[in-house]
Amino acid sequence: MQAPTIWPSACESWNSCVIPPLDLELSCCSSSVKRGEERKKLHISHISCRGLLHLSSCSRGFRSGVLGKINLLSKPKKGSFGTAFALTWALEEPSVGNNVAKEELENLSDFSDKFDGSNNGDNNGDDNDETDEDGQKGQIDQNVQNGNNPRIDVRALALKLSPANTSDDVDRVLNEKGNLPLQVYSTIIRGFGKEKKLDSAMAVFQWLKLKSNKGDGPLRPNLFIYNTLLGAIKQAEKFDAAEDVMTEMAVEGVCPNVVTYNILMGIYIEQGREVKALQLFQEMQKKSVLPSPASYSTVLFAYRRIEDGFGALTFFLEIRSKYQMGEIGKDDDEDWDHEFVKLENFIIRICYQVMRRWLVNSKNRSIEVLRLLKEMDKAGLQPGRAEHERLMWACTREEHCVVAKELYARIREIDSEISLSVCNHIIWLMGKAKKWWAALEIYEDLLDKGPKPNNMSYELIVSHFNILLSAARKKGIWRWGVRLLNKMEEKGLKPGSREWNSVLVACSKASETTAAVAIFKRMIERGAKPTIISYGALLSALEKGKLYDEALKVWKHMIKVGVEPNLYAYTIMASIYAGQGKFDIVHNIIREMVAVGIEPTVVTFNAIISGCSRNDLGSVAYEWFQRMKLHNVTPNEVTYETLIEALANDGKPRLAYELHLRAQNEGLMLSSKAYDAVVQSSQMYGATIDVSTLGPRPPEGKKKVEIRKNLSEFCNLADVPRRSKPFDKREIYNSQNEE
Repeated sequence: MQAPTIWPSACESWNSCVIPPLDLELSCCSSSVKRGEERKKLHISHISCRGLLHLSSCSRGFRSGVLGKINLLSKPKKGSFGTAFALTWALEEPSVGNNVAKEELENLSDFSDKFDGSNNGDNNGDDNDETDEDGQKGQIDQNVQNGNNPRIDVRALALKLSPANTSDDVDRVLNEKGNLPLQVYSTIIRGFGKEKKLDSAMAVFQWLKLKSNKGDGPLRPNLFIYNTLLGAIKQAEKFDAAEDVMTEMAVEGVCPNVVTYNILMGIYIEQGREVKALQLFQEMQKKSVLPSPASYSTVLFAYRRIEDGFGALTFFLEIRSKYQMGEIGKDDDEDWDHEFVKLENFIIRICYQVMRRWLVNSKNRSIEVLRLLKEMDKAGLQPGRAEHERLMWACTREEHCVVAKELYARIREIDSEISLSVCNHIIWLMGKAKKWWAALEIYEDLLDKGPKPNNMSYELIVSHFNILLSAARKKGIWRWGVRLLNKMEEKGLKPGSREWNSVLVACSKASETTAAVAIFKRMIERGAKPTIISYGALLSALEKGKLYDEALKVWKHMIKVGVEPNLYAYTIMASIYAGQGKFDIVHNIIREMVAVGIEPTVVTFNAIISGCSRNDLGSVAYEWFQRMKLHNVTPNEVTYETLIEALANDGKPRLAYELHLRAQNEGLMLSSKAYDAVVQSSQMYGATIDVSTLGPRPPEGKKKVEIRKNLSEFCNLADVPRRSKPFDKREIYNSQNEE
């Protein structure tokens, strides 16, 4: 985006900045310049002011240039460049690029280059410039009439002046050159600024002052030179020197113009004194200095630097109101229609960059981003799809999901195209914010509206389903697990073993034997290969449903297809055979576990003891408790509580009492249920025990979390929409034919 042009107001004078008719040759060593590299530019524009032409030369210091000859005519006419162009005399205009990484400061700093305006040599109230111009003009006119057009190699002259640090150094170079046009000195000063050689620039300026004080010739520093020097100070980043120059201008009676204020505001911004720049703009208006488009751009840039998007937008709306009412834009020297379009594009860019900074800020400013978007809507300012997508890339935290969703909706509304990578980013962000159903909606849009989802889209949405299925598995919400599987297949997503296993485990936890069998069969029908987790979940469900024969068939099938049992599967089978009273088989299972290198754990023995307890086999349960020592397995609270309850029910209160004391000595905290079992059994069977040694009755423990079977509970848990229709058992048997 190009910056609004800088041009003096109609009420200001061009006396000291016009160029008399002469031949001016800028020469340098020739060099090949590749396409896309920076080139030195020479701009000529006609100015309807005293019939003279204004020369603009854009270069990066004196490092590159062109060899040419420029004839400046004195006859005024309307040129093809119009009455407004960006800058004058050796000030380069890099365009704003699209690189997001650079646009934060560097691209906006392009505007500050144009704010320098040291190229516009307006003079407000410098009466002595009339003599300066007339003296030069008379001399040059005589040279033109005689056919002696002067040739000036500005680059070579600047190279000679480059080592200069004092006015004496400058005098040794320029002593025999005579009175050169002021524009030559301003070009040299500006070039030194770009090369960050402020000492050399100050030396040339001091030499001009010395020549003026001695009355040696008509030349003297005027507003054009002062503005050029301020621009050089800004380019050299020696900002402290600006105050001295302004003080000297006041002493010399040189009144600042709009260009001066633009440069000073740019300097304040570079110093990080944006509030001072805004105050200077107010001071500028109080002194009846008409702001240029660049002045407004500078103020907007100041708001950008302090990240005040609302302030920048309010300021622009004030400008627009004044422009529409005709309060600004009356001067003929500005193409305000063109400039206002640039300002409008600039404020959109400012707001976009401020919002981007808000999003990357450590604080949560999502609400402010949404507010600024709404304010832009009210003002009729609409960022394009590219700006929206860049903002979405800045949404990386959970709290940004509301902003990303709003930006996504805006793109879908105003543009039929959207980047697939951006959609994938939103799917990832929604999952991070636990908005999995919103992520699924984005994926559905990809299927329905495009662009076509890729492998990344598929993996992201499947990972979100896995999170939901894991939640359903942990809470035993098997119905939602079934619906999630159906939803995946509906959207063309093929569930893998991991997804099927989550639902099987959920069915097992909920003791839904029938549902577990149906899901297992459906898993095989879909071509998914069951794993040991699949078989383990199915065996657990069958064991809880006391379908021992069916469990045995599943075990044999598992061995037949080559799936090696793990600790969990062995433990389930041991529990099943213990429940059937087939303890010889239980012995064989334990021996087989040890043979294959799987040591039984406390969970394994607890399952066996629990099976004995369910069949009121307290003595057998105690035998397996004793065998735990042989395998170096330490009993836990569950072991003691289950065994105490089994012995109490089997009429062995004294043994149950001794085990309770043993558990206490081992530092275990048994529940009130075990305490009550000992006391009630001793009373029932007339056993004499010292209840005081058991200590006070333990408080009632927290109720065990029940398996959640209600779909609405899962909706709250997983942030998914509620379904009004009840769960239909046929959803479990959702066959491919029905799909």
